[in-house]
Amino acid sequence: MKLLIATRNPHKLEEMQQILPAAGIQWVSALDFPEIPDVIEDGKTLEANAIKKAVTLALATGLYALADDTGLEVDALEGAPGVYSARYAGEPPDYAANNRKLLAELASKDSRSAQFRTVIALSDPSGHAQIVEGVCRGEIAESMSGTAGFGYDPLFVPEGETRTFAEMSADEKNRISHRGRALRAAMGAWGEQLIQLAAAEGRQQ
Repeated sequence: MKLLIATRNPHKLEEMQQILPAAGIQWVSALDFPEIPDVIEDGKTLEANAIKKAVTLALATGLYALADDTGLEVDALEGAPGVYSARYAGEPPDYAANNRKLLAELASKDSRSAQFRTVIALSDPSGHAQIVEGVCRGEIAESMSGTAGFGYDPLFVPEGETRTFAEMSADEKNRISHRGRALRAAMGAWGEQLIQLAAAEGRQQ
């Protein structure tokens, strides 16, 4: 059974494939369907964007499709950048520029508490979608540190840690990250269903 990960972001794809292995399921991504235009993420919430991406790719390919949207929600900024995290500093998306803008916005703030939140949607080929989410609390460091990961990883220090995500190995990050938690919730909610579908598909071949 093929399950489509609805992203063309190679960093996100790599993280998801590291966490998601399941028996009988062949993972493909939006990179395998270059003829399908990018989905415009114009939703006002993470949930809306995740559902839109999953449903659009599922209807276009006839496959089950898994999509996520992730936002960094900073308490002192009333939840910003949130759904606009990827383009916080404008177009085109620029990780370094986003981090610099965040540091500037927090320069006069007393609190640096924040959370990463990932919403994952699974759509069946008919366009019916379900969602789960994962949250990782932490705080924003005063300067960037580390070279691993992507996005805001050089600034985000998860609760109970002294290192940023960018200073951790992929395995360390995946064990505690928002995306790791959301993907494990997804497999808990839908994994058995997908494995049963894969087995049924195998018997029909």
